[in-house]
Amino acid sequence: MVKTAESSSMTRLKIVHTSDVHGHFFMWDCVNRKAVRGGLSRVYAYVQSLRKSYGSRLLLMDGGDILQGSPLVYYSHFMPSLTEGEGLAAGVMNYMGYDVATVGNHDIETGHAVYDRWAAECRFPVVAANIIDRDTGRCHFRPYTVVERGGVRVAVLGLVTPAVPNWLPPALWSGMEFEDMVDCASRWVPVILEKERPDVLVGLFHSGKEGGIVTSRYAENAALDVARRVDGFDVVCYGHDHLKNCETVEGPSGKKVVCCSPSSMAVTVCEVDLEIETGPGGKQVRSIRGKLTDLSHYKAVEAGYMQKYFERYVRNTDYYVSQKIGRFTRTICSQDAYFGPSAFVDLVHRAQLEITGAQVSFAAPVTFSAEIKAGDVCVRDVFNLYKYDDVLYTMRLTGAEIKGILEMSYGLWVEQMRSPQDHAMLLDYVLDEGRRLGFKNLAYNFDSAAGIFYAVDLTQPCGKKVTVLRMADGSLFDESAQYTVAVNSYRGSGGGDLFIKGAGIPRGRLSERLLSATDKNLRQCLVEYIRNKGTIDPCPLNCWRFVPEEWAVPACQRDRVILFGQPEAQ
Repeated sequence: MVKTAESSSMTRLKIVHTSDVHGHFFMWDCVNRKAVRGGLSRVYAYVQSLRKSYGSRLLLMDGGDILQGSPLVYYSHFMPSLTEGEGLAAGVMNYMGYDVATVGNHDIETGHAVYDRWAAECRFPVVAANIIDRDTGRCHFRPYTVVERGGVRVAVLGLVTPAVPNWLPPALWSGMEFEDMVDCASRWVPVILEKERPDVLVGLFHSGKEGGIVTSRYAENAALDVARRVDGFDVVCYGHDHLKNCETVEGPSGKKVVCCSPSSMAVTVCEVDLEIETGPGGKQVRSIRGKLTDLSHYKAVEAGYMQKYFERYVRNTDYYVSQKIGRFTRTICSQDAYFGPSAFVDLVHRAQLEITGAQVSFAAPVTFSAEIKAGDVCVRDVFNLYKYDDVLYTMRLTGAEIKGILEMSYGLWVEQMRSPQDHAMLLDYVLDEGRRLGFKNLAYNFDSAAGIFYAVDLTQPCGKKVTVLRMADGSLFDESAQYTVAVNSYRGSGGGDLFIKGAGIPRGRLSERLLSATDKNLRQCLVEYIRNKGTIDPCPLNCWRFVPEEWAVPACQRDRVILFGQPEAQ
């Protein structure tokens, strides 16, 4: 506390905010066996250096999506040898001294047993006001918390994107409902201000800046919308969209609100510095400044100490992912999947069709750039092949709906070429290690299909690109007929909107199309598939192609160099 006048004093607080860590706790990638940028151990070391100056006046917050995304957290959640005692995620966060956290959609993806246990083990509040228990009408987690530091009362309201049911099977969020964020904040902020009389109000949101899924009932990414429409916030710390941002917006009364997002994987943190003056009239916020701090290569001994403390988790996970499950006769690469049929995605197609007995399979390259080399294949390689924890669905779709999904997918994926010199891929300027061209849309929504033969005409506009030629068995493809389709649960629950906007199936009717679901996640299904095969010669199914080839082939070669800096390997 700093004296500013005979009758007043100034207290300086600091907020450090992480979000979308996705299990990246340490400085080592056990899938690709290499050191990585960022990681919570670097964040811990940095926070410890700040605590030397701020002490308890530093508040460490996390914005959700911490329980999913790496073999380390997957193994610690679900493998019997590590499921007793304090879980790894709670242990890491307790070790680091977090003060408050909220949950993200990928935390909910782990299931009630995991996220409820994690919340109970955290030695700090987990807040989410808009996750409602359907039976009681109360909040499933605490709606908010109040901490007092340096004589300053800081209230933290938690909110989560209400779009969770669009991506996850109902069993994972059973008994819960997700309220619109603006509506929920409008109810809770007056309660907090009247009951708690905080000096500072912070929003801790797992919801992106703006956009995403927007319906008549809610918006997926509403962080700035809440700040602009609900009066009372001083700071909004948010995440979910994996975008770095720090800006100031105005609330309804003109009050300035600092809004910041640190992107993902604990590479960057948000820092918010607040000065609160205590005078004869009480406490008043005098200044708020936000900034982004890159910890990509931050080094300090505390990072090593933390990793050493949790060494048994790293060692056991490394043993798990190092288990040999089969052998590939050739190298496969996810980059190939954007420019035509690829052995990488078609391996997923083959597995989905064989496991389910479905007639058609949908799959996308969910890892932007990954390679699995020829030779022995281990569990770690399957995390590159499929990194998410979705289960495998079998659904019932008509031929017209299948074609609609493909039309939307390729509409997101490829350009309409008007000359041989045009791009084949639908590109836009993106900020990634400097400004360059990249995919305009999210590549994990670029679904191809297997079980049918089709052509994609790059000269045609959206909605008229795809011509389905026949079924893979040689029979006619009938748009009025019904087919069984294998697809991951993210897509089958409405993720990416391909089944909603592409197929035209109302979101609330998707569950009626579900025929079956696996009792294990798709990645584990792939592990067992490879293990049962033993040796696999991975090669493209060649069931689709870009046309006209005299335009498409050279255009794809040019775009591959733009996206990845190298032509296709010969």
